[in-house]
Amino acid sequence: MAQSKRLRQWRLLSLIAVLVLLISACAPAAAPDTGAPAQPAAPAEPAAPAEPAQRGRGVGGTLRILYWQAPTILNTHLSTGTKDYDASRLILEPLAAIAPDGSMVPLLVEDIPTIENGGVAEDGSTITWKLRQDIKWSDGTDFTAEDVVFTFDYCNDAQTACTTAAYFVDVDSVEALDDYTVQINYNGPRSNPYFAFTSTSGRVIQKAQFANCIGAAASTAEECQTANLAPIGTGPYKLVEFKPGDVVTYDINEYYRDADKPFFREVIFKGGGDATSAARAVLQTGDTDWAWNLQVEASVLQQLEAQGDAGVLVIYPVANAERLLINFTDVNPDLGNERGQLAHPHPFLTDIRVRQALRAAIDNQVISEQLYGPTGFPTCDLLFYEPYASGPDEFYSGCEQDVDEANRLLDEAGWVRGSDGIRAKDGVRLSILFQTSVNPLRQKTQELIKQWWEEIGVETELKSVDAGVYFGADAGNPDNIGHFFADIQMYTTGAGEPDAIAHLCQWVSSEASQAENEWRGNNNMRWQNEEFDATCAQAFASVDPEERRQLANRLNDLINEDVAMIPLVARPRVAGAANSLRGYNPSGWDSEMWDVANWYSE
Repeated sequence: MAQSKRLRQWRLLSLIAVLVLLISACAPAAAPDTGAPAQPAAPAEPAAPAEPAQRGRGVGGTLRILYWQAPTILNTHLSTGTKDYDASRLILEPLAAIAPDGSMVPLLVEDIPTIENGGVAEDGSTITWKLRQDIKWSDGTDFTAEDVVFTFDYCNDAQTACTTAAYFVDVDSVEALDDYTVQINYNGPRSNPYFAFTSTSGRVIQKAQFANCIGAAASTAEECQTANLAPIGTGPYKLVEFKPGDVVTYDINEYYRDADKPFFREVIFKGGGDATSAARAVLQTGDTDWAWNLQVEASVLQQLEAQGDAGVLVIYPVANAERLLINFTDVNPDLGNERGQLAHPHPFLTDIRVRQALRAAIDNQVISEQLYGPTGFPTCDLLFYEPYASGPDEFYSGCEQDVDEANRLLDEAGWVRGSDGIRAKDGVRLSILFQTSVNPLRQKTQELIKQWWEEIGVETELKSVDAGVYFGADAGNPDNIGHFFADIQMYTTGAGEPDAIAHLCQWVSSEASQAENEWRGNNNMRWQNEEFDATCAQAFASVDPEERRQLANRLNDLINEDVAMIPLVARPRVAGAANSLRGYNPSGWDSEMWDVANWYSE
């Protein structure tokens, strides 16, 4: 089958990302162009042997990390935002990480279990991890199999309301075979037995610290709230101070397993501001060493890079898509405590023709080209990457803007324009509250979409929420993405591993974000689809890679057919690094902080 132009573009982008990493890690900064005529080169002097950078634990000073979304919690399993996942990764670790090439990297284990070495059952129904016996928690106590078992028990209790619950789906039990051997038993055959306890969602928490925090106490008991903000971990750093919504300060975990790492003796993880100021801080002023997620309008980012000499852009491929999420429940404030509950369907977004019209009115190409430039490209699918998108223009077919079709759909559904141009039916106006986080690029995207929707008779009110609040995990925060007290919301997420099943299946019906789970269910659209649920169950049970690929594509198709979400732009990750920073190797399948123990400066 011929490869799509977009797929070739994605591969090229991946190659560019690799080259950027190599260049930024190895090449000196270019001299500024003064405009003076070139002079003949002087005879070369013999080069003095380069002095190797001094390496070792604590040799470096302070590593400054800047996230324009401020962390609010450090317990990964109750987190809702990337900034929380990443801030906690310096402390909490999974059994294994996932490298940029998709391979598994052992962290708390001796090696990666396989069928060949006897660690994985032939049908994938069990996986046995051999833990390293030299791992200690940052309080000096031993890390054992009981901590892994406890972490499963913690998230297996529905009242704990773990946001990582989708990654423990179909785990029947977790057993400690001895102090340093853990066996995970699935409730049937599995093609990918590595879902649990790996990558971003697989962090292990200490049993001794969280023993009294299973169930409702997880976020209500005072000792549990304290633990959520100050977890004991096995990572390279331990907490010194955490000011939620502002800054995290760490110093070295003296019990960290590698005697020569980490290089930096202190880390300051600063949150807040905006993406543009973060880009300026790393590229121009040198006020930070690493700046995350530089979601900045392409022309502005290119100008900052051209004018700065303090840092470089770090671009790497990820499975992320900026998308619109559609609310299937009524969030009218008049409902009081019942707003957003499944018992109250949305007054008009449950009409599929309305959802189809909203999608048809949008021009993904314009959003991509005018706002994202080389840092994104239009997509209609969440699965825009290999091995899922493989046909000619497969992931950008059928989502070109069609205003005539949008109007036809609304006319057919009986939504009639009033004297003010806004459509209504049975006394209900097509009036949408559209929210996202504060970010100039997102606000410009909102403005474009508002214009297109109002052209087809849909009144649109825009709302922008501070990113720290919008992606916050506080159950009492009505403006976060879990509550989703708007009609449409927009943000980016993507698969945390090459196998997309767990990522897609977080939107099963049982994961609906509700008051009962403290608004931490992953399915914050409250979308209910029986075929999707059944396909997820089939996919989790499948041991055939090709069948799983087909089922993943079917899940993607079901999302598109029912217009549960509207993908807009496929986004590679754009970060910034100081010229002096070395050792980073960001993975699109894991936290950006997955290898922070290896970072150093020259």
